Amino acid sequence: MITKIRSIEQIIEEQIQRWKLMQIEKPIEKPCIPIITVSREPGSGGSIIAKRLTEKLGIDLFHQEVLHEMAKSTDVSTQLLKTLDEKGLSILEDWISSLVHDRHLWPDQYLKRLMKVIGTIGEHGRAVIVGRGANFILSPDNCFRVRVISPQRVRIQHVVKSFNIPEDEAKRRVIRTESDRRAFIRKYFNAEIADPINYDIVINTGTLSMDDAASAIAAAIEVK
Repeated sequence: MITKIRSIEQIIEEQIQRWKLMQIEKPIEKPCIPIITVSREPGSGGSIIAKRLTEKLGIDLFHQEVLHEMAKSTDVSTQLLKTLDEKGLSILEDWISSLVHDRHLWPDQYLKRLMKVIGTIGEHGRAVIVGRGANFILSPDNCFRVRVISPQRVRIQHVVKSFNIPEDEAKRRVIRTESDRRAFIRKYFNAEIADPINYDIVINTGTLSMDDAASAIAAAIEVK
């Protein structure tokens, strides 16, 4: 566990340094869809698809675990904000204020930091964000929102193979994780994670391979 946490800290530090360098260098014009958010049912392969998207498009990847560690630390969220210029910081602050008002949120310290973290990534662009309700934080006009689903039996079998565990344990893990994610979105964003209206595209990996799913999303992004 210590090794994993250290690895996440290194990822965060390296990302901050890259963004600081980008401030010094000549700014690059942002693409039309600078951010892709990926929400996924447990065992659906959403994280795998996210990684393949970053490889196809040559952009950064932010997993749920990294976002969580960033949002836990006041120091890290402060460092992230320093990578924005005054205009970017002003846009972010205005957006968070409108988000809290429009969604009738009562943000605790964790949600405040999470919104700043994901908002900062959104301002820098060129990234895939997995989980943590990113699609509810970023403006739909500036991101492409993906939901990855699959039949429960397929997801259970995927977890069995991925973690080499018995089927009954895999089923418990899928159900528990699904419940936790649903509760997280309800608590922090007053929304339903499975409502398709919250996404630009819903991909079913029960009928599509991971490669085909990534290709379909990339094609849809290009169209939008």
